[in-house]
Amino acid sequence: ITMTSIDWKRKLSSRKFWAYLAGIVSSLLFTFGVAETEVTQIVGIISAFGTMAIYLFTEGKIDAAAVKAKTNKQ
Repeated sequence: ITMTSIDWKRKLSSRKFWAYLAGIVSSLLFTFGVAETEVTQIVGIISAFGTMAIYLFTEGKIDAAAVKAKTNKQ
């Protein structure tokens, strides 16, 4: 698999991807002895970025569909 074959837009708009990333990061942080409060804060930041990415991509799709529908009506 090459980097060009990965659909990053789809990947970054996936809740599964962000849950996976938070899980991997938290597991690694606990493995290396990072304090639980710090792990919680880091996972919270990852979740916030994931929520933002999903929202932006979803709104982009909605906006694009609205423009397409409006163009088709004309």
